[in-house]
Amino acid sequence: MTENRILIFFLLTGTFWLQACADDISPDPVGDLESIAYDPQPYEVPVPQGFPPLTVPADNPMTVDGVQLGRFLFYDPILSKDSTMSCFSCHLPQGGFTDNLSVSFGVEGLPGKRSAMSLENVAFYNNGLFWDGRAHTLEEQALKPVEDPLELNAPWEIVEARLRRHPDYPAMFRKAFGISDSGEITRDLAAKAIAQFERILVSSGTSKFDRKFLAKEIGIDFSEAEYNGFDMFFDIEGSPLPDAQCFHCHNTPLFTTNEYFNNGLQEAATLDDFPDPGRGAITGKKIDNGKMRAPSLRNVMLTAPYMHDGRFATIEEVLDFYNQGIHFADNLDENLLPPLGLTEQMKSDLIAFLKTMTDTTFVQNPAFSNPFHP
Repeated sequence: MTENRILIFFLLTGTFWLQACADDISPDPVGDLESIAYDPQPYEVPVPQGFPPLTVPADNPMTVDGVQLGRFLFYDPILSKDSTMSCFSCHLPQGGFTDNLSVSFGVEGLPGKRSAMSLENVAFYNNGLFWDGRAHTLEEQALKPVEDPLELNAPWEIVEARLRRHPDYPAMFRKAFGISDSGEITRDLAAKAIAQFERILVSSGTSKFDRKFLAKEIGIDFSEAEYNGFDMFFDIEGSPLPDAQCFHCHNTPLFTTNEYFNNGLQEAATLDDFPDPGRGAITGKKIDNGKMRAPSLRNVMLTAPYMHDGRFATIEEVLDFYNQGIHFADNLDENLLPPLGLTEQMKSDLIAFLKTMTDTTFVQNPAFSNPFHP
């Protein structure tokens, strides 16, 4: 008798579970949306002086409604399995659009494999996205975290159904993309909207470095320590200070070269022995094993911890590593081969220079903020 009751219990709960899944993936379209005006207005992204032109794909033009939809989707936990996490969970404005963790934790409570990268100026990344460059476009990048089991872990079919049934999103998709009914809401349109929002996450151009060297404002001057750090960072000709070998991977104006390097972080006896193969896993080339994208150093003082695995808690630890902790490998970036020989004062001056790239206007921009908690 007891066994029969247990069997009946599992049959009933299984039926309820199947029905719940069916409810979650069965769309209930809002219906005809053509009564809602579709009048897309171009969105002009302010680009600071000295920055490269902002390239926008022809099949995803920037519009006011598209950016607004993407902003809502970026901050909405509706994209996650249990509606508890969103893109914002790992990319907070106050952290320079990182989460200030060594690695992020997904909806299942499992740790990710790498640290969340900053999204500042991601619109200018033209050589792959993520640490290993596995996504070619922002639209492609926006699709991946939703279904990743270590991140939002939600089948896109379920997310699409939620968006189609939502009281507000069908109208927002209509205004952004001109759809006729909610059944036309797809993951690709959602990714396009998120990509539009991410393309507006551009530096303000008001950091001390920008005002002095890109905008060339009169009256903005550097301290002696900041100038010394500048000289070492860029290896200014004629300076008596040593080359800190920074600009080879972190050059202006983005403070990244959009390239991939082995910076000596991982210890590996051969090119096959890197704990994280990084770029090599994507290209299939052994020479790329252990290489990672050079992150931007804009707002670097806000984005700790550092490196792809978040192993360094402070910028001081980063400079100590480059000064004396490099691990050799056959594909180590050649600029890191000689010891840097930086003194404590030199490292302090470099940090003073890095602080001139802090852009508080960017992280406080209301256009980037959470629309659910303005």
